Amino acid sequence: MTDHPDLPIHPKAVTLSEALPFMRQYADKTIVVKYGGHAMGDAALGDRFARDIVLLKQIGIHPIVVHGGGPQIGQMLERLRIKSSFIDGLRVTDKETVEIVEMVLSGSINKQLVMSINAAGGMALGLSGKDANLITARKLERARQETDSHIEKALDLGFVGEPVAINTSILDLLAKSDIIPVIAPIGVGLDGETYNINADTAAGAIAAAMKATRLLMLTDTAGVLDKDKNVMHEISVGEARSMIADGTIYGGMIPKIETCLDAVDQGLEAAVILDGRKPHALLLELFLNEGAGTLIRHHG
Repeated sequence: MTDHPDLPIHPKAVTLSEALPFMRQYADKTIVVKYGGHAMGDAALGDRFARDIVLLKQIGIHPIVVHGGGPQIGQMLERLRIKSSFIDGLRVTDKETVEIVEMVLSGSINKQLVMSINAAGGMALGLSGKDANLITARKLERARQETDSHIEKALDLGFVGEPVAINTSILDLLAKSDIIPVIAPIGVGLDGETYNINADTAAGAIAAAMKATRLLMLTDTAGVLDKDKNVMHEISVGEARSMIADGTIYGGMIPKIETCLDAVDQGLEAAVILDGRKPHALLLELFLNEGAGTLIRHHG
């Protein structure tokens, strides 16, 4: 039997044939996905995201979803007339606020995402960092230099934490099953304190601890932009640090990139910043040659 070059090739067949080697490459590997931003508030995008996560599990990949919920926390605090402030993009979290943060993240948001994945044919299990001591955390220490005196002043963010240990045994157990973990970024302190952890930071720590193949950070931007505002498809760790130093990467993108760099420095193969507003961004990034965002890894 011979090929017929004059016959049209269906574009979907081309896409499938391009995707197959990547499916083999990622089979039995762990992928950590940080889910948040605009995509989380859009029902249609949320449904597509859930279907994509289920597909990853069905083809033999082990997805772990870590979600945020800043806007929803803000709305609940407003409804309860609890004032909230931010320092360097982190919500100052007192005792009253941390209870609301936990209620929203571990409750309504987590369970909604679990239900979406289950409705798409998966079997999701909602967890917070408190379950099985998944995320042990400590108080996040921050300092700021005073403009007048140049003396560093300690900032008290309240119950804002950073991960110090990840209990991978529970996630290893789930990877051997059909269950997809959906994790709320709440940590537990050594004395039983509840800590609010930035979702990007929690996802990076989990990806590093699980020796994941990829950390996929769904954001509200197309990726990392160069000086001419073009999306860069891949950058090295060194290039990323230079772009932060010269101001090409700035503002809210800096902590996201730093999370990616920390994870890669701890042995993660690569991290990706991609646009969560783009339908099926996960599948496009993992299974097509050109990807869908900016991949960060050590070169060589």
